[in-house]
Amino acid sequence: MASLMEMKEIFRSADAVCFDVDSTVIREEGIDELAKFCGVGDAVAEMTRRAMGGTVTFKAALTARLGLIRPSYEQVQKLISDNPPELTPGIRELVSRLHQRGVQVFLVSGGFQSIVEHVALQLNIPTANVFANRLKFYFNGEYAGFDETQPTAESGGKGKVIAHLKQQFQFKKVVMIGDGATDMEACPPGDCFIGFGGNVIRNQVKEKAKWYITHFDELLKELEER
Repeated sequence: MASLMEMKEIFRSADAVCFDVDSTVIREEGIDELAKFCGVGDAVAEMTRRAMGGTVTFKAALTARLGLIRPSYEQVQKLISDNPPELTPGIRELVSRLHQRGVQVFLVSGGFQSIVEHVALQLNIPTANVFANRLKFYFNGEYAGFDETQPTAESGGKGKVIAHLKQQFQFKKVVMIGDGATDMEACPPGDCFIGFGGNVIRNQVKEKAKWYITHFDELLKELEER
């Protein structure tokens, strides 16, 4: 197991950094915001809390939550235009600095492609670097389920994405940053996990993560030291 000092060195010399999105890159949980927007906020927030704690499988929780929300295409688009996701303080500067250093940045999320791509656009991250769940709609725009073949639709999916990136791009060092159990599970194959508690603190992650931060400035300072 790598020491904290070794983990910091991995971060400073990483080929790629993967960020979770909900409650990490943005302040909200996208699925909870969508649920509120569709009038079923309380029931879905409780399901999200259980899923993030790692007590139910991610796919089971996602299926149940979306079954309650049943968002239409129009509702998803209106949510993005009326209540755009709020970036976490410091993330814009951190991503910009990583890009300046030639580090590839990816958004790996259990959230929804349309919302995550909107976030990627604000951070100058190519949409090809977004891995998220895809909602499906009927021709009339009504909810038709989600693409269950996406790796991010199930527990362990973020690790599969990192393994794919390592194979495709020959990355030697990949860092995963996030607030939840599904992010921590991605290492290995990720080389270093950094727990993030700037928006919400998940006790399981805080207790188990060797490197735990509450503000992205802490990572910016690490980069400035080299």
